[in-house]
Amino acid sequence: MNTKKNLLGLTLFIIFAISITSCKGPDNKPMGGPIPVNLYEVKQEQAVYDDLYPGNIVALNEVELRSEVNGFITGIFFQEGQPVRKGQKLYEIEHSKFNAAYTQAEANLQIAKANYEKAKSDADRYNKLGEQGMATKQRVEYSETDLQNAKNQVASAEAEVVRASTDLRHAIIIAPFDGTIGISMVKMGAFITAGQTQLNTISSDDPIAVDFVINEKEISRFMALKQQKSNTTDSLFTITLPDKSIYPFPGSIELFDRAVDPQTGTLKIRLKFPNTKRSIRAGMSCNVRVLNRNPDKLTLIPYKSVTEQMGEFFVYVVEKDTAKQHKVLLGAPVNDKIIILNGLNPGEQIVVDGVQKLKNGSAVQLAPPVDPTKK
Repeated sequence: MNTKKNLLGLTLFIIFAISITSCKGPDNKPMGGPIPVNLYEVKQEQAVYDDLYPGNIVALNEVELRSEVNGFITGIFFQEGQPVRKGQKLYEIEHSKFNAAYTQAEANLQIAKANYEKAKSDADRYNKLGEQGMATKQRVEYSETDLQNAKNQVASAEAEVVRASTDLRHAIIIAPFDGTIGISMVKMGAFITAGQTQLNTISSDDPIAVDFVINEKEISRFMALKQQKSNTTDSLFTITLPDKSIYPFPGSIELFDRAVDPQTGTLKIRLKFPNTKRSIRAGMSCNVRVLNRNPDKLTLIPYKSVTEQMGEFFVYVVEKDTAKQHKVLLGAPVNDKIIILNGLNPGEQIVVDGVQKLKNGSAVQLAPPVDPTKK
């Protein structure tokens, strides 16, 4: 049994050795020859492209609705998730109770005013009698005191009317501006606490904003962009939506944040976009595209010549018919090309076709031209 195993192992070894030998040429090098590739000469040229910044879509106006009175919800007058108009009635909170309190306060004010008029008449009468010696000084003083008390009661009743009027007004929650209302956080009959219970949220839709941050070194550039005017063929600010589509309407700079964040050295910028169809909503993420008309010549190469390994990017530079891997730092894409910030020099020859067959040090040769008449 052991002899048979040894013979089998020897046979497999001989077959493996023959197969290895057959893959080598006379000079004991692997056969197959140089890999045919197409080359591209690195050069610098001017380009117009978009710088990309991650952004977030936000509402220009957004408010949480809360009540300023305690009570039970007795009316809801909107459809959740639908547009509302400024001044539109949204919620009612025990309106009849607050209306009754207002009516009572008004009645109490009228009584207080009547008492004041009587006290004033009495005080005037006793003052005249006192001047004629027909009323004691004490009686005159009492009438003056009654008049002052009546005046204070009127002031108190007026304050109560103002309070009741305010409560009555707050018993109706209205939309503070045009926008879209969210899903109600309370239902009919729910008890709410003034200043604490959140009823809903309203956010404006059109126009809508996009927030993104820039490095503090770019502030002067964006200040200049704010002064520029975009046109129909050359939009300064556009956005790419989560589905990779480009939003068809350009935006403009609405504002710069108050100060640079000292922790990150960045400044927040807010753009404003029209949103008449309400196709974008607050909370979405996007990429802000900022048009860059760089006057300097840049190093651009075909994007298909770039390979990625472990998050780093490389191209194959051909030197003496050998492909050598060069690490590069990528910039912004420009159509089917990409800007190279570092790693290549003008005049170098790089591989654009056949990259997938290469490894560092591979021998290469120029591929024969393709005859377009042949398939």
